[in-house]
Amino acid sequence: MIEIQVTPEMAEAAVWMADDMGELNNSIRQGEGNVYGFLGELLFIEVAGGSHRNTYDWDVELPDGSTVDVKTKCVTSEPKAHYDCSVAAIGTQQNCDYYAFVRVHKDLTVGWYLGAMTKQEFLTSARFLQAGVPDGDNGWSPTIDCYNVTISDLGYTDGVFPA
Repeated sequence: MIEIQVTPEMAEAAVWMADDMGELNNSIRQGEGNVYGFLGELLFIEVAGGSHRNTYDWDVELPDGSTVDVKTKCVTSEPKAHYDCSVAAIGTQQNCDYYAFVRVHKDLTVGWYLGAMTKQEFLTSARFLQAGVPDGDNGWSPTIDCYNVTISDLGYTDGVFPA
């Protein structure tokens, strides 16, 4: 896990991008997290490099041409290794090479790059959570169907991806 301080320029860019996009459909937070999502993408680029593309299928193109869909959660505390990372079930239809996971503090001052998995690794190892049904591991009830892995299961935690 890598902690990254959010610069005022990053926060301002994320707010601008969120305003420009409008409401995001099929988000676990149902459109409330656009600023955090864009900030997570910018923090990922800070750690791993690449170019922001923001397509339907992926958010960042790495220098080798592989694509990453960055999944971000807004949080109020530093993440722990046993916490979960989620992908909405509908998001598994996106055509990307990797899922990367980022947490952004609610006050937009700090974020954490948690790691990443290839999409195939994620789909093989994730557990399914049905909307409205509490997770037996932590009691969280998702608002939409999703898949989860724990932070400790992630790879590429240093932000370096294979060439």
